[in-house]
Amino acid sequence: MKIAVLGGSFNPVHLGHLCLADEVCTSLGYDKVLFVPAQNPPHKKMNCAVSGMHRMNMLSLALENDSRFEPEDCELSRGGISYTYDTICFLEEKYKGVLEGKIGLIMGHDLLSGFHLWHNASLLAEKCTLILARRPAETEKDGFKNQPEGEYAFVEDSSTFKIQNEKLFKFCVEIKNPVLEISSTDIRRRCSYGESFKYLVGEKVFDYIKKEKLYLEKN
Repeated sequence: MKIAVLGGSFNPVHLGHLCLADEVCTSLGYDKVLFVPAQNPPHKKMNCAVSGMHRMNMLSLALENDSRFEPEDCELSRGGISYTYDTICFLEEKYKGVLEGKIGLIMGHDLLSGFHLWHNASLLAEKCTLILARRPAETEKDGFKNQPEGEYAFVEDSSTFKIQNEKLFKFCVEIKNPVLEISSTDIRRRCSYGESFKYLVGEKVFDYIKKEKLYLEKN
């Protein structure tokens, strides 16, 4: 089985995430994409974050009708800082009987300029097939955007970053996924201000957000 990993806050999960996972399966032949919500990402402060339980519940609802997609709670269960290297090691062991080749690690272009700062970045690049995906440009939206922390606040602007200058991406795979102008940041903002967001997320995710009254107040 060819397995790829899509990590993130999923705060909340939206149709852009599903579209990206579908592209990875369709264009690269992966059998399964694991959606891994972070407990405590080392590179950013999550803004207006809801609990890991809520984020996992929304993922389960969003993915339930596609057997290729599966939520994976290992980072939430592990606690502490969510290092991707630890997650990949865990998944290699979990799927060692069925795993075909290297695990694919899906990364948005907005993360590439700071990848060298990731925990065990060189080892991670060796362990995984790095799958580089296009992402829509995201601007500050009234304080709802996640903020980079520590060293990550000073990395090169991702819009000018050249992957050919970074040896960590020597064997990466780039995909031309559809770029949907949807972001969790904007969904949180829309929820807070009572604006429309129904068709940016799956129907059951929308119902869950409304029922649980998530994102109603800006932190």
